[in-house]
Amino acid sequence: MQAPRALLDLQAVDLAIDRLSARKRALEGGEEVTAVRGEADAAERAYGELKLQIDAMDRDGAKFEHEIDSLSQKAAAEEKRMFDGSVANAKELESMRHEVENLRRRKSEREDELLALLEQREELDAQAKAALAEADEGRVRVEHTAGDAGEELGRIGVDLGVQAAERERLAATFDPEVLELYDDLRAHKKGVGAAALVDGVCQGCHETLSSVELDHVKHADDIQRCEHCRRILVL
Repeated sequence: MQAPRALLDLQAVDLAIDRLSARKRALEGGEEVTAVRGEADAAERAYGELKLQIDAMDRDGAKFEHEIDSLSQKAAAEEKRMFDGSVANAKELESMRHEVENLRRRKSEREDELLALLEQREELDAQAKAALAEADEGRVRVEHTAGDAGEELGRIGVDLGVQAAERERLAATFDPEVLELYDDLRAHKKGVGAAALVDGVCQGCHETLSSVELDHVKHADDIQRCEHCRRILVL
């Protein structure tokens, strides 16, 4: 009794059921939604960190502006005293001139630091806007993925019902012993219990049968199995 060709049809149905079941488990486990949500959360965290840096820069910038304004006022006050005639002592006037120069130098340094800070803030602001946009898009993807997953689960449920009915129909046509052997092999051979023999090659393990074994398989009347992987061979 050679293996019936319909055994390959049963194998195809079983593989389809396996794929659908695996997909169903993945969707029910929320793996895709979890992955998309993780990406959105990462973008939100990145935005939050950038926003904190920007806020800190704004505080530093305000300090620089306050210091620049204070230095400007002090320099202006000293210059006024130098030229309003209230100070006549040459040494004191020279000291005041040095102080004004020092104030102006410090003011220029603070202005340079403020400019560098503003340039850096501009770069961070652009990064923050991009991160916020990515986070917003991520939340939309989460909603869409969750919705799509629900729809796909519904389709899978229908497909599994169709495949299960087809398996029941096919299984009823086999000798119980053949079906039992096939099911046992499927459990131990990664879901594949029967394989076609094409040009002397087992399509289950892709190994070539020896010439002696191939001749035996072709002329045997009983169920034949691959000499390499032991799966049922279907001519």
